[in-house]
Amino acid sequence: MTNKIRIAGLDGSKSNFGVSLLDLDLDTMELEVVDLLLFKTEKSKQKQVRASSDNLRRAQEIAAPLHEVLDGCISAFVEVPSGGQSYDAVLGFGIVIGIYASLPVPVVEVSPSETKLAAVGTKTASKEEMIEWAMEKFPAAPWRMRKLKGEMIPTKDNEHIADGVAIAHAGLKVPSFQQTLAILKASNRTA
Repeated sequence: MTNKIRIAGLDGSKSNFGVSLLDLDLDTMELEVVDLLLFKTEKSKQKQVRASSDNLRRAQEIAAPLHEVLDGCISAFVEVPSGGQSYDAVLGFGIVIGIYASLPVPVVEVSPSETKLAAVGTKTASKEEMIEWAMEKFPAAPWRMRKLKGEMIPTKDNEHIADGVAIAHAGLKVPSFQQTLAILKASNRTA
């Protein structure tokens, strides 16, 4: 009998919100990708819609299905956005942080440098390197592909879901989650 728990890695943004759902085997500490999801939203093209109303709609379009897919997860790993250079970026960060705060599961924060170091081994990993790492580590996962000249190649949308995978991978090493793991393992031994 395997002893698995479900976790999630989230790469939040107002336009492309990447979600990786993974099972963690508590005996072997091996991860298995269960599903990869991307919630996309677009700015309304209707001129009479207030920007604030449109932002609320976009947040709701992410939050509602996200809450559903996290059912059964014991934790979600996230990178809390910071350092926006424009009003729209900062507003998007606020929306993402609000969505994280509303999650129905405990949230474990991982820094971008922790994510890149855990995955690729360098704090300056490129988007392409992160996608390549995730696809090599989990080749059977449902990556987004398209046909080009008769060959299946990954789409750019994999950036967000690959980051979600890497965020979860890094989150396993965060001290607060290590404490949670110790409690889970101890409770399973006594059960």
